[in-house]
Amino acid sequence: MQFQELNLSAPLLEAVAQLDFTEMTEIQEKTIPLLLEGKDVIGKSNTGTGKTAAFSIPILEQMQPEDCNHVCALILCPTRELAMQACDEIRKFARFKKHVRPVAVYGGASMDRQIHQLKNGANLVVGTPGRVLDHLRRRTLKLDQLQTIVLDEADEMLNMGFREDIEAVLAQVPEERQTVLFSATMPPAILAITKQYQKDPVLVQIQSAHRTVDAIAQYYVSVPMGRKTDALQLLLLAKQPNSTMIFCNTKKTVDELTEALCLRGFPAVGLHGDMKQLQRTQVMNGFKSGRSTILIATDVAARGIDVKGVDAVFNYDLPQDHEYYIHRIGRTGRAGKTGTAYNILSSRKQEMELRDISRYTKADITEIAVPTSKELRALAVDAQREKLLALSETEISEEAMALTETLLEQGDSAKHILAAMVQQRLEEVTKNLPTFDVPKPIRKGKRAGAKTVRVHINAGRKDRMAPNFILGALVEATGMAGNEFGKIDIHDQFTTVEVPEAELDFVVDAMQNEKINGKQVAVRKYEERDGGYGYRREDARNRGRNGGQRRSSRHGYTQNPRNGGYNRKRRKG
Repeated sequence: MQFQELNLSAPLLEAVAQLDFTEMTEIQEKTIPLLLEGKDVIGKSNTGTGKTAAFSIPILEQMQPEDCNHVCALILCPTRELAMQACDEIRKFARFKKHVRPVAVYGGASMDRQIHQLKNGANLVVGTPGRVLDHLRRRTLKLDQLQTIVLDEADEMLNMGFREDIEAVLAQVPEERQTVLFSATMPPAILAITKQYQKDPVLVQIQSAHRTVDAIAQYYVSVPMGRKTDALQLLLLAKQPNSTMIFCNTKKTVDELTEALCLRGFPAVGLHGDMKQLQRTQVMNGFKSGRSTILIATDVAARGIDVKGVDAVFNYDLPQDHEYYIHRIGRTGRAGKTGTAYNILSSRKQEMELRDISRYTKADITEIAVPTSKELRALAVDAQREKLLALSETEISEEAMALTETLLEQGDSAKHILAAMVQQRLEEVTKNLPTFDVPKPIRKGKRAGAKTVRVHINAGRKDRMAPNFILGALVEATGMAGNEFGKIDIHDQFTTVEVPEAELDFVVDAMQNEKINGKQVAVRKYEERDGGYGYRREDARNRGRNGGQRRSSRHGYTQNPRNGGYNRKRRKG
């Protein structure tokens, strides 16, 4: 359905046409007619489906010059960025309706400036719940003649703890009003709000969110723990996206990853809730303008941000909620374009989580190999070859041609000169390429025949260690299979475990800050100076008196009386 088919006023249709809006999205087609009729609406829709136009066009259509000397509409948003973005989009739709004066109010910005805007005729307010409530308490915002209130991204506002603020705002608006709610999910808290504050609402539910990922190619890489940043660097260099968003689960990770990528020469900026508003605005302006091509953000900070032309999305951390995965990768592949999403995993547990996400979204997420430094160099060389071949099509001056002909008369020297010039170019484009590679974690069943080394764990029999405790902790921390580990020797003060030599660093990194049977442990490579098997003579004598092997049949191990270690029992048959 096209916007021209709606019975909208000429100024609004002209603004829509100038924005190149012709065909309505599904949420717009189903919602706008209902809102124009004055009905309360619940819209279940994801980010990037055109919700702002869906609720703002009916609001602007109903705002007439004769009754616009008060606040007619209030739109509540979860974040400052979303409030600013929604207000900017509304201004574009209202460009030919001069009596509409939108204003955005949010925390982190000047209260005096917002008060000045509100007192000077603002009649459409977009804001975050906390700042809106501040203005209501100061009586710098009055909603006694409000006609429409919109709760945008309602589920996110509840997740951020805004429920009390939302209810406090709703308590100060007229009973006779239109209440509109948009949410990506419908948890019980949302349903409670709709039941209490809406009158006979119409539920508009667009096609499954799974459809939003159809145009996005999704991949994942599995790397040893502690090597995620290295893998990310190699992927960025190999794929060369023009615009990239990287998602992390914590503010600390955003800061650390931003610093790490900047030190490696990438134009990266970070975005999270602890940043001041001026910083956040500068970060977004830099990313939108292309000065910074990599934006690293948390879910909350990036919620609702609409940046056109994002080529790739990276999940440095997997989101804890499947819906967040859809929101994240939906930043790319917008407006009918294709996009790409990459997931960086570092444990078997994360691989299982990604499989759950794949089932939920009904999308194929394909494993790919992390590019090697050799492959990156080959790509750089190929790119240089193409550039050099393209030079043959450029116009050559007579002076340059004369010098070339003179050089060609030198025979083999001319060939050497050309090779030296090419070498100079290659050194220039490859000097900053990484020289390291990221090893692939050993998967189940691939340990057979692999060279092993031992790791030292500073916990033993006196700490009530048992083979099942140690093996369980190793499997949980590394994501490796139990049969990838070898012999476990438990001594009085420490334990040694055989691990694949190729995975030594990975295992040591993965076990940092881990606990086994309640004890914080330190794990390192076992050294011969640690004392061989390290048991005390009296312990050996005591074990000798007890005689034979102590069995731990419950866990499938037998204890060797000669060294106190544990070996797997051989199964009969």
